[in-house]
Amino acid sequence: MTETLRLATRGSDLALRQAETVREALSSRRRDVELRQVETRGDQIPDELIHRLGKTGAFVRALDEEVLAGDADLAVHSLKDLPTEEMEDLAVAGVPERAPSGDVVVQPEGVGIEDLPAGSVVGTGSLRRGAQIRAARPDLTVEPVRGNVDTRIEKLLAPGLQAEHERRLIASGDSRAATAEGADDGGESDDGERADDGDRADDEPNWDALGNDADDAADAGDEVDEEFDRSVEEWFDSLSDLERAAMERRVETEYDALVLAEAGLRRSNLFYKVETTRLPREEFVPAAGQGAIAVTASDPDVVEAVRETVDHPRTRVAVTVERTVLGELNGGCVAPIGVSALVKGEHVHVRARVLSTDGTEEVTDTRDLPIRSHATAAAEFAADLADRGADDLIAEARAEAGVGTGTDE
Repeated sequence: MTETLRLATRGSDLALRQAETVREALSSRRRDVELRQVETRGDQIPDELIHRLGKTGAFVRALDEEVLAGDADLAVHSLKDLPTEEMEDLAVAGVPERAPSGDVVVQPEGVGIEDLPAGSVVGTGSLRRGAQIRAARPDLTVEPVRGNVDTRIEKLLAPGLQAEHERRLIASGDSRAATAEGADDGGESDDGERADDGDRADDEPNWDALGNDADDAADAGDEVDEEFDRSVEEWFDSLSDLERAAMERRVETEYDALVLAEAGLRRSNLFYKVETTRLPREEFVPAAGQGAIAVTASDPDVVEAVRETVDHPRTRVAVTVERTVLGELNGGCVAPIGVSALVKGEHVHVRARVLSTDGTEEVTDTRDLPIRSHATAAAEFAADLADRGADDLIAEARAEAGVGTGTDE
């Protein structure tokens, strides 16, 4: 095994943070690790939601090809993006301890899914989340939202902040709007964003466009209108970087709330910067592997070093159960399937929920699997779900997505 290990990773902020945790763990064992950034197919397709790609692995294959070609020694992935099929000449060498695997509602006032007014628009880029939202609240409107975590949040915050800025300008005697007609949408054009839970690929916000409006309003008298406790300039200066970026974003769809993965918010250092409400896992069952990362490698010595250093046995057992159920159902990312497992002593408690895309039909069940034969028992559990109608729901979802019934590549 080489002295310096080359770790392939995507270039998004989230991917780099995940790669950094692996590098730190290996460095603690006196292994030098250098990061090698690679663009993946998923990064190159900005205008399609992931389930429309027709296969899993959109963010994975290019990284693993670097390993197989000898240009990298190992690769780091979000485990939910990893295809469930066996990878020839590659092994999942390590699965570090999992982050929180559930979903959360992001809403400016902290309103939960059950308290959103009828007709509220909820944004998600996930087929599974969309179906679960429709099942829980058929009176809500689910709309797709693209971009990295902070990009999505900016789209949520933008209309409210821009309206507030406008009100303050008018109250101060300056009627100019805070958002210029030519404001950049922030990167969801043809040169594109990536659909992960990571960083934004936007240009630096045009602070002058907003700052000048605020300065002009303040210079007009720098008085504080009776309706507000601060001048426009003071209010603008109090905004966070995330809120200031949102002020410049022009959005086509106004969202009342978003549903996102808690792990992505935490790894992007945004969890405490927005108002969130956890969704009940019994109803909003997470995706298989959500919140976990995987390290793949080919060289046996590298595999052994990674497994000894970063592998977390309980997490590996749980995600093995989840991925086995998903693989046996052959749902990939084109069907609304949630599978969540938790190791409890000598058993693995697993919950699965397979829905129609409109949320009106579902097959759901829970089971305690023996930990000693968890993979075999998970396959049997999946077979039972299939017999009860999960296969039919998945076939319908595949037909709607225009995807064949064969195994994913």
